[in-house]
Amino acid sequence: MSQEVSPLTPAGARHRTVDVPGGRIHLVEQGTGPLVLLVHGFPELWHSWRHQLPALAAAGYRAVAIDVRGYGRSSTPGAVEAYRIGAHVEDNVAVVHALGEETAVIVGHDWGSTIAADSALLRPDVFTAVGLLGVPYAPRGGMKPTDAFAMIGGDEEFYVSHFQEPGRAEAEIEPDVRGWLAGFYATLAGDTMPASEEGAVFFVPKGGRLSDRFVRDRPSWLTDDELDFCAAEFERTGLTGALNRYRSMDRDWEDLADFDGAPITQPSLFVAGELDASIAWLADAIKAFPSTLPGLVSSHLVEGSGHWVQQERPDEVNRLLTGWLRSLNGPTPPAPTRTR
Repeated sequence: MSQEVSPLTPAGARHRTVDVPGGRIHLVEQGTGPLVLLVHGFPELWHSWRHQLPALAAAGYRAVAIDVRGYGRSSTPGAVEAYRIGAHVEDNVAVVHALGEETAVIVGHDWGSTIAADSALLRPDVFTAVGLLGVPYAPRGGMKPTDAFAMIGGDEEFYVSHFQEPGRAEAEIEPDVRGWLAGFYATLAGDTMPASEEGAVFFVPKGGRLSDRFVRDRPSWLTDDELDFCAAEFERTGLTGALNRYRSMDRDWEDLADFDGAPITQPSLFVAGELDASIAWLADAIKAFPSTLPGLVSSHLVEGSGHWVQQERPDEVNRLLTGWLRSLNGPTPPAPTRTR
């Protein structure tokens, strides 16, 4: 596949598609050396790693950013069941093997963080280390996810619950994909997020829409061309594939029954923006890292950054990623730091 897929492809990177059990995965790769697999979140694409691909390549790694199934140029199965976590893990393993490798370090952001964590949990033979951005690892627990989310928000509806019914969120987003994406990105970004009550944007008033609380400013790190590219991809594919990840959470919970409370023991890294609401909601998961991530090498909160940490603060995230990768065969660095 040619670089015409996106005029924003980093110089020296190339596009490919590879076969996986569920269809095809589109990826962008750059560099040579040990393989680092980069997994994006919602609602993003391989493009969210555009700053990391050249930095990792320059540091001596083979950086590969995928379009997760249901996104971009990768296959988009129709059934919700096709998006359960095991299918994503199989995709990642198949990508590693299609690239001629046996093992890789895996790094994910947002939903990609969860996919990366579960890839490391289920296939430690393939994924030798795991980097988690934005969303901390939280092992499977005792309550079904949709039951837990239904208890949040009082008279309002938590966004994960809002996404559960097929077609409902699509009806809000797809009439104006570019406008919705722009608002979602800006509302969770450190330089444009609203000053209203923390986390309010993640709750939907009765009869309202998630986008009712979006801000309309443009983050400094997102250009018109970049927004146009993302919008064009989602306009072409629709949002159902992306939203089906949320609709598979209960299936994940069932499938991971044998891993209840299980730790990830490989070397790991956690990085999040200090303004990211996820670190407040999931504070207990972060506190549990000594038992859930016993191989944690370092943990960092990036000052001034919101949810899109590798795009908002690319230089800092690149420094943290490359430093961590280089440390994997060396001594353990000091404990958690706050970075500027």
